[in-house]
Amino acid sequence: MIEKIYKFNKPNEKLIEKVVDDDNLALNHMVLTKGTGLPEHYSNSNVYMIIVRGIMTLKLGEQQEQKYTEGQVINIPYNVKMNVRNYDDEILEFFVVKSPNPRYFTGK
Repeated sequence: MIEKIYKFNKPNEKLIEKVVDDDNLALNHMVLTKGTGLPEHYSNSNVYMIIVRGIMTLKLGEQQEQKYTEGQVINIPYNVKMNVRNYDDEILEFFVVKSPNPRYFTGK
C-alpha cells in the first residue's frame, strides 16, 4: 500500500485529537460544545482552521472577536495570540492544519 490512512472520531462532546503528526504537517481535529474553548495561546506554525460544523468565535491578537462558520478556512500566521471559543448552541467542529509541523520552529 502506498497510501497511509488516518482516522478521526465524530463525537458530540468536547474532543481534541491529533490525527497526523509527521515531518510535513500536524493535523488536529477538535469538537467544542457550547461554552467551551481552547486555552489562549500563540500559533506555533502557519495555521489553517477548517470549520466543518457550527460557529467559531475567534480573537486574534488585539482584534475584536470575529465569528466564522461552516465551510470557511481561516489562515493564521505564525506567532499570533489566539483565543478560540464556542458561544453558540450548535456543536463546533473543525480541523487545524499546521504546516510546516511546529517541530520546524522548535527543532524537536
